[in-house]
Amino acid sequence: MRWEQLFADLEAQFAAQGPGDGAHEPASRERAEYGRLRLVERLRAAQGWPVTLTCRGAGEVTGRLVDVGVDWLLLVDDQRREVLVATGAVRAVGGLGAETAVTEELGAVARRLDLRRALRGLARDRATVQCLLDDGSALTGTVDRVGADFLELAEHPVDEPRRRGAVTGVRAVVLEAVAAVRTARPALD
Repeated sequence: MRWEQLFADLEAQFAAQGPGDGAHEPASRERAEYGRLRLVERLRAAQGWPVTLTCRGAGEVTGRLVDVGVDWLLLVDDQRREVLVATGAVRAVGGLGAETAVTEELGAVARRLDLRRALRGLARDRATVQCLLDDGSALTGTVDRVGADFLELAEHPVDEPRRRGAVTGVRAVVLEAVAAVRTARPALD
């Protein structure tokens, strides 16, 4: 079927419906409700389950979905490392079941827990990380600080703690370029 014909048919169907026509039809209501669903809401139903994220620059990231924020996802991979993924880098999600989370308004606190605040938690913990960028490159080191639209990464080998002698440089990384940040060591239970 040609796209022009499909759009013309849909437009004719829409024009033929009177106001409220189809509103009482269960299938129409269900489609309309699902049409308002956002991906993060869909992913909330998958918390606790293994998923595969296809991410711009980072490729496939797999793990158990632990938490869903306003603009980030937290996974624990098969090596028990935490992986913080920017939802803006996610291109596809595999492993979803049929369930859908109930759409509910986020509270004031949850709305403030954005990627910057999650990264500030990594800075506070002084965790050695691998920062995967949307161009496919990877940086290793410790997140020192997080600004409004960037993070500062003290670059050092992943197998060495952040010490003055181990730091080879400090790099500012634009937050929009961050696809995922993976801890170098397994998460504590």
